[in-house]
Amino acid sequence: MKTKDVTFLAIGIALFVVLSMCLRVPVFENYYLCLGYIVMTVYIWCFKWYEGTIIGFLGVILYCIIGSLGFNGMPGWSVGNIVIGLILGVSLKYIKKIKNKGLQVILTAIVAIIATFIGIEIIKSFIDSFIVSQPFLVRFGKNMTSFISDAFVIVASLPICILVEKPAKKIRYNEEGNKNE
Repeated sequence: MKTKDVTFLAIGIALFVVLSMCLRVPVFENYYLCLGYIVMTVYIWCFKWYEGTIIGFLGVILYCIIGSLGFNGMPGWSVGNIVIGLILGVSLKYIKKIKNKGLQVILTAIVAIIATFIGIEIIKSFIDSFIVSQPFLVRFGKNMTSFISDAFVIVASLPICILVEKPAKKIRYNEEGNKNE
């Protein structure tokens, strides 16, 4: 990894934390939209999928540490973000080969919802059930609000991804081409 890549990764992690902490949009009782997912999704869409995944993983860890949220939700949430990034990133390699942008967005939205369900409802609930010693189904129910709101943010950020893709690649790579791996 080049210095420029590490710099862009650090900027993404910082943006994830800042958007998650400073722009708190309430959706459910005691739950806010995690707007850091916008950054994760933009990086997965515009750059390398693993960079968006790293941003989601490390962004959540820093968010929990800085925001004094504690250890309880962090392991499940961070591992869930790895799963979301992996599924979404690998799928985008094939979805972006489709010429129709509208179809790309629809398919990506479907994959994003499925990936978020697996990452948050399955993986996070499973890990959380061990950490807080509650049955899986209890954690599954408690994480439903996280799944709904996180999937919403990821899907809602897809038009942003399309809008910023060319200028972001021009800034990052000094070209218009696709550098996704």
